[in-house]
Amino acid sequence: MEAGAGAYYAAAPHQGAMPGFGGAVDEQQAAGVGILLQISMLVLSFVLGHLLRRRKFYYLPEASASLLIGMIVGGFANISNTQKSTRRWFNFREDFFLLFLLPPIIFQSGFNLAPKPFFSNFGAIITFAILGTFIASIVTGLLVYLAGLIFIIYRLPLVECMMFGALVSATDPVTVLSIFQELGTDVNLYALVFGESVLNDAVAISLYRTMASMRTSSSGQNIFLVILRFLENFVGSMSSGVGVGLISALLFKYAELGVENLHNLESCLFVLFPYFSYMLAEGLGLSGIVSILFTGIVMKRYTFYNLSEDSQRFTARFFHLLSSLAEAFIFIYMGFDIAMERQSWSHIGFIFFSIVFILVARAANVFSCAYMLNLARPPNSQIPREYQLALWYSGLRGAMAFALALQSVHDLPDGHGETIFTATTSIVVLTVLLIGGSTGTMLEALQVVGDSNRYRHPYEENFEGSSEEGTPSKSKFQLKLRDLRRSTSSFALLDRNYLTPIFTSQHEDDDDDDDNDDDSSGEVLGIPRPSA
Repeated sequence: MEAGAGAYYAAAPHQGAMPGFGGAVDEQQAAGVGILLQISMLVLSFVLGHLLRRRKFYYLPEASASLLIGMIVGGFANISNTQKSTRRWFNFREDFFLLFLLPPIIFQSGFNLAPKPFFSNFGAIITFAILGTFIASIVTGLLVYLAGLIFIIYRLPLVECMMFGALVSATDPVTVLSIFQELGTDVNLYALVFGESVLNDAVAISLYRTMASMRTSSSGQNIFLVILRFLENFVGSMSSGVGVGLISALLFKYAELGVENLHNLESCLFVLFPYFSYMLAEGLGLSGIVSILFTGIVMKRYTFYNLSEDSQRFTARFFHLLSSLAEAFIFIYMGFDIAMERQSWSHIGFIFFSIVFILVARAANVFSCAYMLNLARPPNSQIPREYQLALWYSGLRGAMAFALALQSVHDLPDGHGETIFTATTSIVVLTVLLIGGSTGTMLEALQVVGDSNRYRHPYEENFEGSSEEGTPSKSKFQLKLRDLRRSTSSFALLDRNYLTPIFTSQHEDDDDDDDNDDDSSGEVLGIPRPSA
């Protein structure tokens, strides 16, 4: 039909034929082929993932399967004569990733948090995500820079090494968490890995942008100004996300949209608020990822319970569907782009030592933060060594590191961006395929499958009565850490007594259902939860 239409207009110029209409038809046909290819790969990815899950074959998780599918199709397109046309309609663009694919995933992560394990481990999660990511970024950047100074690897300027450290500090344990759910890993370990990974992406973006602004700035900046700018960006983004979430809660509480003929309007407004939060933060020069994450947390805690039951079911399933599609798209896009992109393999030493350095930096992150956290915790709620090893092992690199590395190709001159991109690509492929495939074996070797009594929620007991009176030599540092830990539990009382009554229309007996909150959200979303 399209070829016939093109021939008709070519043969009938007197009827207003447009020059180049045949080219437009070819363009439309190429677009159709590109979209068909994407849909076919998505269908194959979901079907293959389902079969692997049914067979309990954990050596090839769904994310790894999607990545391999993209790489295989991209490899065939690369050696065929359709490379240019295929590349035109199937390209990993960091702006498309950051603006359209990543927001629903991050919002769903915040929206789907299991409240009790997450908030009872909130201090540890914040420590790993903010302080730990900062440590990993600095350690990686310094090791790469020092190795360049002694001519072990390709030498990069210090700021560019710090940019590389920031982008590879973004972990993406989608693969690991899916296996955690399947095997029923301890809920505390799941909460630590999940919470750290959710906040980690936002911190890595903020660090990368801070380092990139230092590179373009004409005047030098000391480390304290860098930390101050990072904290300013992070706190500002978090505040905007929380603010938008609370405004949405008040709107749905008092607008009374839950009547039958307004369900559609209610659902539409709920879907728009996360993107409003994201674009607001980006427009203010802040981090949209941080903003939409905290919007998801707040909207699930307050706004969600102001919706009608029909809207609750629809919005929960809608965001789960959107997130699943976006995740599959991302890994397929990554695999395709890895196969199609020109890689810079001239610096193999840089790639090899980068892999070693991120493992060292991840260890510095996990074990140092766990040591500080255990100083503030009673003996019966220490983070055990097995959990620390699982945290270290689960530090896969994925879509966020890949997108930032792709952006560095445009940000850095003289082929430095290409070198960083090739190293990051190698790190992503190795961690997703090798570490992701061996996660089940690792969990069984560490004996962390199923809930364990080796680790308790730090707020399950009254620690005032069990404080170590026989150890009067506790340092002031440890006592301050204990006070900080107890202040988190006071937030739960603030939430129950003040925030929930103000921002939700729940009855008092609804608050007593917190024990069932995790299970109910899992039922709505159809997502298996780790066994409690």
